[in-house]
Amino acid sequence: MDWTLEVIAVPVTDVDRARDFYRDKIGFHLDHDSWPMPEVRVVQLTPPGSGCSIAMGVGVSPMEPGTLKGVQLVVSDINVARAELIDRGVEVSEIVRYGDRDGSAFFYFDDPDGNTWGVQEIRARAKTSPTSNTSADG
Repeated sequence: MDWTLEVIAVPVTDVDRARDFYRDKIGFHLDHDSWPMPEVRVVQLTPPGSGCSIAMGVGVSPMEPGTLKGVQLVVSDINVARAELIDRGVEVSEIVRYGDRDGSAFFYFDDPDGNTWGVQEIRARAKTSPTSNTSADG
């Protein structure tokens, strides 16, 4: 049996501001923004190429805004990804390398509520990604 991770709830204070940040600054695709019940609003966004989405809204998460820490996005070229976010006005950390092996390079950013994200480079993904235009060599 497959157990797939499909949705991660992101606790936010201002749903519209968070939706706009993840869509316009981070580049996630807006899947839907709906009110399935009068007291529940669900905004779901998916990173390009991902099988896992994020959800936020009213009545979506009991967590306090800003308490989501350690969720990671994976890219095949960390320099390109970091430059894209900087160009979109996102404050990001410097690239940190925890060694020479593939998968050892990271940078970090926070959303407007202080939820913290990591971006990890795995160059080997470029070999297998059907949408990638880069090579794993670099």
